[in-house]
Amino acid sequence: MGSEKNPLDLAAEYVERAKAGKRPPRRHGDDHVVRMPTAGREAPQPELEDERGRPVKLIGLRDFLTQEFPPRENLLTPWLPSQGLCMVFAQRGIGKTHFALGVAYAVASGGDFLGWRAPEPRGVLYLDGEMPAGAMQERLAAIVASAEHEAAAPFDILTPDLQPEGMPRLDSAQGQDEIEAILAPEHKLIVVDNISTLTATRENEADGWSTTQAWALRQRSAGRSVLFIHHAGKGGAQRGTSRREDVLDTSIRLSRPQDYDPRQGACFEIHFEKARGILGEDVSSLEATLTTGPDGSQTWVTRTVEESTFDKVVDLLNEGLSQAEVATELELNKSTVSRHARRAREGGFLTAEQSGGRRK
Repeated sequence: MGSEKNPLDLAAEYVERAKAGKRPPRRHGDDHVVRMPTAGREAPQPELEDERGRPVKLIGLRDFLTQEFPPRENLLTPWLPSQGLCMVFAQRGIGKTHFALGVAYAVASGGDFLGWRAPEPRGVLYLDGEMPAGAMQERLAAIVASAEHEAAAPFDILTPDLQPEGMPRLDSAQGQDEIEAILAPEHKLIVVDNISTLTATRENEADGWSTTQAWALRQRSAGRSVLFIHHAGKGGAQRGTSRREDVLDTSIRLSRPQDYDPRQGACFEIHFEKARGILGEDVSSLEATLTTGPDGSQTWVTRTVEESTFDKVVDLLNEGLSQAEVATELELNKSTVSRHARRAREGGFLTAEQSGGRRK
């Protein structure tokens, strides 16, 4: 190829530029850019037709490596990326909508939720499939009244109580067209609350999910993120086909703390079941509790599940339970209780009457 660079050299240069924080080579008007030759046909690559007659565009390796794509940022750091597909699931009554509304308002206001921060306000379209409009209004009013920032970006809501003909179905062409008609360029996050009420496909059928998944992928291609809210089955996993999780960047499971008391109100544990590109403390399991102050303002209090479990173990040990009894009470492994007991003993958290977690 004469003086042209080898594709591997070009790829290496691309990586080095990325590491240095530089933009990748420009696709046009740059000496580094050369059309990638292909066996049996000339570049540029032709458009192919899929089964619906739409053009499918190919791109050669060299052009792909030099193509300028928008940098992928976070709508809510660290787990909700721009052009991301995410899902939150839980059994009924645990707090899925509390969670979804908190995320949505943080994104629209450029605020934070449970310690996760939105770098800047971005528009939100909230598709609510089941909550009465009055209840939704009350929850949002409490969120707005307690927030540090107003929603500087659009926060638009589609609620069934205002739809005489019913809500659009995401697994139908007509429903998708109806959603497309109300989407604005400012909408960067679509919250689907929830899959069961906004689709009619049987949940355990993998093929039935394909239509909704294709819609979500089109939204991603258009620069939007989608947050699906879904129910968990009896075993705690997301209900229905596991195929839903294949394309997800993040999958979060909400569950009740072992010692949950209904008088606590909204309180749940947050577990990352899938977290693409997120590591370490960013994916630590959390416990979140919604508290209400004397003035009616609401605040979420969070701590890691590890710290929550430690506190519970210490309390029970100080009540005189043995380590084996604590393990049974909290449904923990004995080794986990032993580890917490050792830390408590070394840190001076056990009372003088307690002897390493055994009854006197």
